[in-house]
Amino acid sequence: MKFLPRWCRNEKEVESKFIAQFLLPMLGYSYQDWYQEVRYKNIRFDFLLIPMGLNKIPFKIKRNAYVIIEAKHPKEKLDVHIPKFRRYLKTLKVRYGVITNAQEIRLYKCQKNHIYLLLQCEGKNIYQYVVKWNNIIGKETLMNQVKMIAKSKGSIVKDDKLSNKYTINQSSFQTSIQPLNKQQQMKVIAVYHNKGGVGKTTTVVNLAAALAHQGARILIIDLDSQANTTFAVGLAKFTDEIDDDLKDSNVIHLIKSSKKYSIKEVARKTSYSKDNIDAIPAHINLMNEERTLVDVAASRTRLKYKLAEVKDDYDYVFIDTPPSLNLYAKIAIITADYLVIPSDLKPFANEGLKNVKSFIEEINDDKEAFGFKPINVLGVLPSKISGNAKFNQYTLPKRRDSIIDRYNLPLFETNIYERDDLAKAFDKTIFVGDLEIPDPKSIFEFKADSMAAAEFEALALELKEKLGE
Repeated sequence: MKFLPRWCRNEKEVESKFIAQFLLPMLGYSYQDWYQEVRYKNIRFDFLLIPMGLNKIPFKIKRNAYVIIEAKHPKEKLDVHIPKFRRYLKTLKVRYGVITNAQEIRLYKCQKNHIYLLLQCEGKNIYQYVVKWNNIIGKETLMNQVKMIAKSKGSIVKDDKLSNKYTINQSSFQTSIQPLNKQQQMKVIAVYHNKGGVGKTTTVVNLAAALAHQGARILIIDLDSQANTTFAVGLAKFTDEIDDDLKDSNVIHLIKSSKKYSIKEVARKTSYSKDNIDAIPAHINLMNEERTLVDVAASRTRLKYKLAEVKDDYDYVFIDTPPSLNLYAKIAIITADYLVIPSDLKPFANEGLKNVKSFIEEINDDKEAFGFKPINVLGVLPSKISGNAKFNQYTLPKRRDSIIDRYNLPLFETNIYERDDLAKAFDKTIFVGDLEIPDPKSIFEFKADSMAAAEFEALALELKEKLGE
């Protein structure tokens, strides 16, 4: 029987007509071998294959036999979804993953934290490669491989079967959708580099939106007098300074007073995302206030203590910082538990990493004096990266390697590329009468199926992995 991609007009038909009725039977699987709409932690995927007959194999061994399958709309390009799909494979620690839009189908293998593309073909031609597919993820092949592993380990014990309402042991896959654990400890993350133009604001607003889209409760704090993040989350709706409604209640009020102005009083609902995101705005007046605060030691810790009062209200707090070594940058790093360092990996940005490291060491001494733990550097995030093919093939790998080899800093695997969609989302406006009012959006509100959105989804997953979630 030959499959024709035109039979599938939407994602549901890719799932039913291509995957369930054609691909899985071709590989020897019956309806008892797969589960749909499966949830693991905060990841949802379309199909999980677990060949029946393996219920006596230990869970850790049996994971070698798991295959996840993601279905996409026939008109969507798979390349858009690959960064997130690769992160899924690493997070789930399954050996094989299949992604398809019926027009094309790809098979990936995860081995020792590396992802390899094993097979790729057009949907209409898949039957020509049936032997190759069966030799890798066919039911009989997987069952034989896993039984050999179990026999070599000399450990065959009873394991629970998976049903649509059941969980394997205590830490495996579930088919029912569950909300995020609201009891998790609030994570305070500063996004900092002392060089400007490296994508700090873009990182803060879209990473926050990616996590909020998954159900997390988010607070964004803007500590930069340029107030780019305040603008990007939709809090600067005025077009004339006479209408400025931020000057009397912003982040400086939190820092100046120990008793007045709580987080709840100053935080505002954002408009750039439909999800639950609050923000504390910055203001240009921060520049003037710095001179009076620099000699007030207590100003460095007030934000941290005030955040402790709302530790049960948010899952993640992101602090956008000024591109400098000033007081507000110090306050951000003293306040934060974790640090992300966006960098375009260009020579000046890389050289600036030396200053960043020295600055962190200096502030960690201050944190120790205050009785706080040193900040945990999660890594340098490659951002605003050129999409030029030759640059990505030859130059980017060398620049990434230099972060680890020359600067001894951890590095995010995810790359955030410089894309028009990100700029257009930031620049959106609406007309109110004759006035054109700023109406910026997150990349997920502006174009959820874009490559940029996929990159930030992958970044959110990687961040959670680094945080041990």
